[in-house]
Amino acid sequence: MKVIYLKKIFLIYLLLLIGCKKNENISEEVVIRDASVQSLDDDIELKLYLESHYYNYEDFESSPDDYSIKIKIDTISGENINKTPLIDMVEVQNLTVKQDGVDIPHKLYYLVARQGLFDKPSNIDSTYVVYEGSLIDGSVFDSRDLPLWFDLAQVVQGFRMGITNFNSGTYVLNSNGTADFKDFGQGVLFFPSGLGYFSNTNAGIPQYSPLIFNLALYTINVTDHDNDGIPSYLEDVNLDGEPLNDDTDEDGNINLYDPDDDGDGILTINEKDKNNDGVIDDSNSDGIPDYLDPDN
Repeated sequence: MKVIYLKKIFLIYLLLLIGCKKNENISEEVVIRDASVQSLDDDIELKLYLESHYYNYEDFESSPDDYSIKIKIDTISGENINKTPLIDMVEVQNLTVKQDGVDIPHKLYYLVARQGLFDKPSNIDSTYVVYEGSLIDGSVFDSRDLPLWFDLAQVVQGFRMGITNFNSGTYVLNSNGTADFKDFGQGVLFFPSGLGYFSNTNAGIPQYSPLIFNLALYTINVTDHDNDGIPSYLEDVNLDGEPLNDDTDEDGNINLYDPDDDGDGILTINEKDKNNDGVIDDSNSDGIPDYLDPDN
């Protein structure tokens, strides 16, 4: 009897052990939200924020040449009840995000406190900026008080596209190596999660979080990411405004980073202007530059 009893206990233990191991292999399926639905939800949240907040526009109006003024956003309430809400001061930029091959409309809102006086960046240039990134609840997830270079090809779509609405400024180099900037663009970007990290999490940023970026654009640098002699913004072969989706030779390396765009074994830098006359070569006059035409 004792032996049979022990066998039963062992059998029960074995079944429990197998069951536990099976459960360990079962993971919850992560369901990605429908981008079109999420875009609408985020837009409602952003509009509510813009309707209930204002920025210190009076400081900019009274001191237009004081470039030390920073944008401060606050809630419309109490003594601020008569302030102009952000919703009446922002512009809208319509963008799209692909999900399952379908273009999903997204709205980015941007506030221009100062436009800036000089060049606008393309959406894949390098920008010298100061910024603060925050969530709608006001929590700051990243900020830089000292300017740094941002390669726009490496940042989220909302920031990359939104900053193109601003112009850069001027600067004077000081004897100690520092620089004084003025006439630069200054403003805020408000965009849905689909233009940010969407279903991914990042440091201090939960899934499906609309983002806010308070920024100043000091200066820009036109980039040539692959050093092929073609500025990166001109690598947009299909002219859709997005240089990150052009891959002429379909080798998985987009033109932006491909030193041989057409994959014919001749580097683009050696093929684009062989006679050095300053004109992009098209040997067979078919309308396709030689550096994009594997037949030339």
